[in-house]
Amino acid sequence: MLRKDIFGSSQQTDNTDRINRIIAGTEINGDLTSDTNILLDGEVNGNVSCAGRVIIGSSGKINGNLVCVNAEIDGAMDGQLIVENLLVLRSTARIKGDIQTMKLHIEEGAFFEGACVMRAGVSTQKLDAEPAFDE
Repeated sequence: MLRKDIFGSSQQTDNTDRINRIIAGTEINGDLTSDTNILLDGEVNGNVSCAGRVIIGSSGKINGNLVCVNAEIDGAMDGQLIVENLLVLRSTARIKGDIQTMKLHIEEGAFFEGACVMRAGVSTQKLDAEPAFDE
């Protein structure tokens, strides 16, 4: 278990003053868990769990699953995405994997391969190697 109920608190941690920056050229092998926002321009080979906002920059890539409150993707993602609130796929985004979110914005030019489930409220769940999607 990476962390207890990621969305269990009533407090939204989307502070722009607290951000973890993973710069281009950095590679993380293993799971990443954060209570603050993440700006990823490097590469993560593992699951990412964030109680705030995740921004994957144009040179950023996640090879694993992503669970967060809000996400903005300019880079690449190969895995499942569970976003509690808003997911934004920018025109340079390249996504391979299923999406579960409440709100979705896709810019022209973004690439998405997988299924998308949209619902009024994404259920509270723990990050697993393979998140379960209700059908």
